[in-house]
Amino acid sequence: MGAGHHHQLYRPGDTPVHRLPPQCKLVAVLVFAGVVVATPREAFWAFGAYALLLALVAGIAGVPLPYVAGRMVIEIPFVLFALAIPIIGMGERTEVLGLSLSVQGLWAAWNILAKASLGVVASILLAATTEPRMILLGAQRLRLPSLLVQIAMFMLRYLDVIMDEMRRMRVARESRGFEARNLRQIPVIARSAAALFIRSYERGERVHLAMLSRGYTGSLPIIHDLAGSGRQWGIALALPVTALAVLGVSLW
Repeated sequence: MGAGHHHQLYRPGDTPVHRLPPQCKLVAVLVFAGVVVATPREAFWAFGAYALLLALVAGIAGVPLPYVAGRMVIEIPFVLFALAIPIIGMGERTEVLGLSLSVQGLWAAWNILAKASLGVVASILLAATTEPRMILLGAQRLRLPSLLVQIAMFMLRYLDVIMDEMRRMRVARESRGFEARNLRQIPVIARSAAALFIRSYERGERVHLAMLSRGYTGSLPIIHDLAGSGRQWGIALALPVTALAVLGVSLW
């Protein structure tokens, strides 16, 4: 569990943001998201200020904006939902580009898009500057239940192993002339999925026995010193504190 494990969202670097302890960044992102959610939807300039703050963080972290934009596709379901609200919304209506749209629906759509987009960008920056394993260790440092952290760690560690097993099974099927062309091949896929589940379960049993034989007692040893200094906490909290000041001005 001490080996490095890079995720496709992580961009290795040696910037001030990369060097911050993971628990500092987790708290900063959570507080920033809370501030964004608490911002009145009518404060357009405040959301623009939040976007500028995130752009500044991206610049310091060396994360290019096209990289961030390319990974915001995860937000597409929220965008489609938000675009549908003004059309199906009730109450007072207004004309926009020849379409009759609900006024309250437009406000709701803007509220969802603005806040969800800022939250997604903050999460992308967190993932781009912090290894997934370190994020989990940071969560453990913040007193997240140890069992949940261990489950997430093992899922992260062995996800690629299970994917490789699935790829080998697919190659074995195709080498025997199997091609999934229609619904008649579903039983074969289902049996493969069942076999993959059994193999994964058996692998988990072997790993657990190996851990017990090495003295596992319910908690994993922490091999990284993640203690954050006051200066590091100050740097990390600069983002949410500035956002909180923007919120205060918008409310005032």
